[in-house]
Amino acid sequence: MPIRLLSPEVASQIAAGEVVERPASVVKELIENALDAGAKTINVNIQDAGRRLIEIADNGNGIPADELLLAVERHATSKLQNAADLFQIKSLGFRGEALASIGSVSRMTITSRIPSVQAGARIRVDGGLPGKLEPVGTPIGTSVRVEDLFYNVPARLKFLKQDLTERRAIDGLVTRYALAYPEVRFRLAEGVNASLQTAGDGDHRAILAKLYGVEVAKQMLEVLAEDDGLRLTGFISPASLTRSNRKEITFFINGRWVSDTPLNQALLQAYHTLLMVGRYPLAALFIEIEPGEVDVNVHPAKAEVRFKNQERIFSFVQRSVRRALLAYSPVPSFPSTQALWSGNSSGSSGSGTFSNPSADTVGLDWSLAHAETGNVQSGEEPGTSAASNSQQTAAFNLPIMRLVGQIGSTYLIAEGPDGLYLIDQHAAHERVLFEKLMAQHGQRKIPSQALLTPQVVHMPPASAKILEEQLPILQDFGFSVESFGPNTFQVRAIPALFSNTDPSAALRALVEDFEEDETPLQNEIESRIAARVCKRMAVKGGQNLSSEEQRILLTDLENCDSPRTCPHGRPTMIHLSVDMLERQFGRKGAR
Repeated sequence: MPIRLLSPEVASQIAAGEVVERPASVVKELIENALDAGAKTINVNIQDAGRRLIEIADNGNGIPADELLLAVERHATSKLQNAADLFQIKSLGFRGEALASIGSVSRMTITSRIPSVQAGARIRVDGGLPGKLEPVGTPIGTSVRVEDLFYNVPARLKFLKQDLTERRAIDGLVTRYALAYPEVRFRLAEGVNASLQTAGDGDHRAILAKLYGVEVAKQMLEVLAEDDGLRLTGFISPASLTRSNRKEITFFINGRWVSDTPLNQALLQAYHTLLMVGRYPLAALFIEIEPGEVDVNVHPAKAEVRFKNQERIFSFVQRSVRRALLAYSPVPSFPSTQALWSGNSSGSSGSGTFSNPSADTVGLDWSLAHAETGNVQSGEEPGTSAASNSQQTAAFNLPIMRLVGQIGSTYLIAEGPDGLYLIDQHAAHERVLFEKLMAQHGQRKIPSQALLTPQVVHMPPASAKILEEQLPILQDFGFSVESFGPNTFQVRAIPALFSNTDPSAALRALVEDFEEDETPLQNEIESRIAARVCKRMAVKGGQNLSSEEQRILLTDLENCDSPRTCPHGRPTMIHLSVDMLERQFGRKGAR
């Protein structure tokens, strides 16, 4: 095939693909343009998760009418004059590609007016082709309306994820910028329903309260540190307030949101020895650095940066966060394991409650988990699915074992007639809870425990949308949750199996799990739903269990129909036979 120049249309769509990956990319570019224009109010409105419409209006300085046509051309910008300016970038935008890229893959309308004139102007761009300039009456500022995103690039449209995921990306992006710019009023809505609205009064903690609720906002620790041209401000969570993923960790460099793995590692290193395995803090941190010390011209999306002295930045963040943690939140002293257990300790069917000191880890009613499971739908043994018939796995029942103890706060050691068993306490408890829950669900009567006082739970906008769509499914599993205002829910009842759980912590844990898996819950078979619930409710690795708790868990596991795997197929135990031990110690075979 001979070499030839690409047509302008193809070239523009290739370039657009680097800048506009999804609807959230459009929102990011337009918000950054608004902030560069000095806007104090930014309204974001979307439809169909941004596929049909993204409209962003601001009250910034606006674009002069005679520059509107130039503004939609590629590499047209007011923020750079020469190559040297690339190494002293102080604005959020600078490449001159955003509007041209967006216009090439959508039907875009820009309406703008500057303060010194009485009327504004409007221009429409359809698939990269600009129309005529029209005079219009409009407020001071700029409004960009993006319709039918990727209508002319069906391959890109096909690769967009489901609406829930795309909407979540937009919500997360707007909330990050609302945190970074508290002096700007942000409003995010889908249609007439606003999921986020900030006051623009400069109060960071008030925005934290809107995103996470008043109680979480009160717990957040303020960070303020300076060191020879570096400045770090923001908020971090105490060690007792965590999440199951890194999604609530946000870094801004000179007002620009960035995704930087070393910065995340520096933050996590500051929490070293303070968090349980698999738990992550909440953080919104803002670094100010001389523009010449950081290169933001790494990728067209401008989400990646390079530092001249990365080790210095890493050390500065780690030391500053650790200092704040120790100053405001000293290393907690945990109660003894015996204090974590209450209830009847006699016999193998003793009842009691396990509660972990961590605020995000839930306690459970072990007596219900230990009760007779009856005819249940079992989980998978290796090579089978979660819907396997229990009769197929009956041969895998465990022998009666003698508890030896716990190791590494994660594994139980037990002796059986044929050797030694190492048992993963989290996987084992998942199996116990799963079989009990499925037994109740099979009888169409999962007992619920009504709360004496309904608990109000506040969620970030993205999490709230997820929860709203899953309410009917949660109802089937014994949860009674209803909307109670914007991004707020009221928990009235939870499954009796989890009756000693903190309802708000249980609900947050479930939503975290929904966020990690993009598969809609409605598309899952019932056993998978139960498996997801039990995964969150089970005791975690790293938790100390009392001798009584260890014994009850072991007995419960022995009574399961499919005790050798958790509901997700991960093994609950490793068996070391006497024969293998003898060979390892040279008592049999090769020496």
